[in-house]
Amino acid sequence: MSLGVSHKNKWFAVQVMTRHEKAVACLLRYKGYEEFLPTYQKKRNGHLATEESPLFPGYLFCRFDPENRAPLVTTPGILRVLGSGREPIPLEEAEIQAIERVVKSGCPREPWTMMRTGSRVRIERGPLAGLGGFFVASKKFGRFVIAVTLLQRAVAVDIDIGSVTPVDSDSLIIG
Repeated sequence: MSLGVSHKNKWFAVQVMTRHEKAVACLLRYKGYEEFLPTYQKKRNGHLATEESPLFPGYLFCRFDPENRAPLVTTPGILRVLGSGREPIPLEEAEIQAIERVVKSGCPREPWTMMRTGSRVRIERGPLAGLGGFFVASKKFGRFVIAVTLLQRAVAVDIDIGSVTPVDSDSLIIG
């Protein structure tokens, strides 16, 4: 069953029932949609064991035609498509591509609170070279943050402080 989903369609953020992200992603894939559920390894109750958890709890990303969204929004577990009123707002393609690269890189990652402050940087070396985002200092490492503006959420990746350069001359990185 094909819903005419093509790569020309834009990515949208879809709010789903919490702890149902994986099931909804499977249902969307079965319906023929291109979905993306970025995950990370989360420690379980302070133990050494880990579990795969969504980077954006309660959300996943889906590529679809907003004019033909009825089959999508009637999928069990979907609460809504993020937007303004009844109009879905597409995500920036570069934001999704950056998150895909982080997931594929194998770098340790975790959910991060969206920041309004911090130095805007670009990674110059390593598997994430070329990505732009925000730099946040931590005790031993730098932390690179990629934001999904519409969700007001972000993903953090530990990086080598020496691998980033400021994007504008007003940004300073203090290690």
